[in-house]
Amino acid sequence: MIATQSVNGRTYRFDSLVDLLAKATPRRSGDELAGCAAGSEAERSAAQWALAEVGLNTFLSETVVPYETDEVTRLILDRHDRAAFSPVSHLTVGGLRDWLLDAAARPDAASTLTALAPGLTPEMVAAVSKIMRNSDLIAVARACQVVTGFRTTVGLPGTLATRLQPNHPTDDLRGVAASILDGLLLGCGDAVIGINPAGDAPQVTADLASMMDEVRRRYEIPMQSCVLSHITTTIGLIEAGVPIDLVFQSIGGTEATNSAFGVSVGLLQEGYEAGLSLRRGTVGSNVMYFETGQGSSLSSEAHLGTGGRPVDQQTLEARAYGLAREFRPLLLNTVVGFIGPEYLYDGKQIIRAGLEDHFCGKLLGVPMGVDVCYTNHAEADFDDMDSLLVLLTAAGVNFVITVPGADDIMLGYQSLSYHDALVVRHALGLGCAPEFAEWLGRQGIADPDGTVRGLELGASGLRELTGSIR
Repeated sequence: MIATQSVNGRTYRFDSLVDLLAKATPRRSGDELAGCAAGSEAERSAAQWALAEVGLNTFLSETVVPYETDEVTRLILDRHDRAAFSPVSHLTVGGLRDWLLDAAARPDAASTLTALAPGLTPEMVAAVSKIMRNSDLIAVARACQVVTGFRTTVGLPGTLATRLQPNHPTDDLRGVAASILDGLLLGCGDAVIGINPAGDAPQVTADLASMMDEVRRRYEIPMQSCVLSHITTTIGLIEAGVPIDLVFQSIGGTEATNSAFGVSVGLLQEGYEAGLSLRRGTVGSNVMYFETGQGSSLSSEAHLGTGGRPVDQQTLEARAYGLAREFRPLLLNTVVGFIGPEYLYDGKQIIRAGLEDHFCGKLLGVPMGVDVCYTNHAEADFDDMDSLLVLLTAAGVNFVITVPGADDIMLGYQSLSYHDALVVRHALGLGCAPEFAEWLGRQGIADPDGTVRGLELGASGLRELTGSIR
């Protein structure tokens, strides 16, 4: 397709859908690095006007990444549900924005948007996000409900779950255990206790997984754990009888990106089936955990689309969600500011990207969480992260990442602290997953109204738990 649009007496030409999507994207450093961004705010405005007039059916006939050479594109189009698409099939991108905002304001918003999700492609969702204000993204995402379960139920209205991330620079079991207890006493960990291992040796992963399973069983905690090793490592450990709850993998929006991660759709399917075979869940059978992030394709030099043109990083990110929903994950989170300022330069860009990612994932029917984070060389600070946390919570985010003191000493970046989750839960009247809340009450860590008082129990509990880990 070729589109033109005049702004202030100047006419701008967009040579393809790929070009139009890229130039309509709110400013971010990654697209400028890739050479696909709008050259001025006037060109960006012209692209957004032109994009608003594109019919949704265009996304079914013109691909962003070629069908013939990309298995993610094939999965997206082959799984497209024409019946679910029919209520909006006659609309343009601008018309979809109006339809979504109207639907979000209705009493049956959740069921309406759930029914629509299989009919939307990631490119449609990315396109409409580009012409929406932050408040639009929040309103529609809040109306979407994506509920999943394993040993806890994640995504229920009125809740905010957390991943407890007890990373350690040497994978020391007692150090990890201390961080786990710290988080549990502050009411964190109902989404998952998830460790990024410092190394990917199978024995390290096995030791960490076994330790977390021992903690779960000893204290009868309704929780799921995950060591974020490569999926091939996890499959091997499942075959060896190691107690594995969730199967993890980082994924991207193109076949080339996933090849750089050492995965394919077939391998993800193998991991999914391996996780299901264990039947370790109690309240549900969602066994997959995915992480993504804007810029991952560009950083892998795997961002080129139809005609060899660079595809904007936000559209590629949305395509990763289209891949993820095939495997009914328990959790997916975008690590929004982790890759660095080359891709999201400052707090403003990180905040916008976080809201876009959450909106796109929820609208596609994916259980979205966000790692509200930044690297120390980005033009961002904790005030920016506080703002994004509150905005995402208002938008109904399923879960966020929490680490001791907001400083991940192994990965070397800034995230949220356990206390930050407590603050926003209290300020906005939110609870944690019901199964986890009941356990907190039984342990005396939280009062019946959800108020956490676990720090009173900290010293003795820390000695008992860490003393038992060898």
